[in-house]
Amino acid sequence: MLFIGNFYYVSNQEEVLDANRRHGEFNLMIEADSAEVALDMFRSRILSLRELRDFFTGDCSIFFAQLLEFDGLPKSEAMILNYKSYAGDPVMPFISCIIPSDQVDACRIHSWKESMPEIEGQNQKVFLEFKGSTTD
Repeated sequence: MLFIGNFYYVSNQEEVLDANRRHGEFNLMIEADSAEVALDMFRSRILSLRELRDFFTGDCSIFFAQLLEFDGLPKSEAMILNYKSYAGDPVMPFISCIIPSDQVDACRIHSWKESMPEIEGQNQKVFLEFKGSTTD
């Protein structure tokens, strides 16, 4: 079975300034025989990453949000995972890391300018765009 664990975290909570504290979310994925084995492997990997990387520094808490279990992957239609919606305009930049490891960082800074996303200072192109229907 394929297992994907969703986690939230807060780190550097001992810091006085809000800008020096961090919070975020991440996913871990593994193929395992059972949910219990997957959770043990997730725990082990988080402990390893705390030692090897700066992801979970200082006073840090990690929260287990959900466990997804798959016996196979979809072949005829893409499956949506972890859709999120936040109220208000995007304001604060954030850091994301796609498949980071102890060998490669793969972290990038995401920010917003006039409601348009930038990654590492580069404007992102619209993939699809929908306009709201208007009635006259």
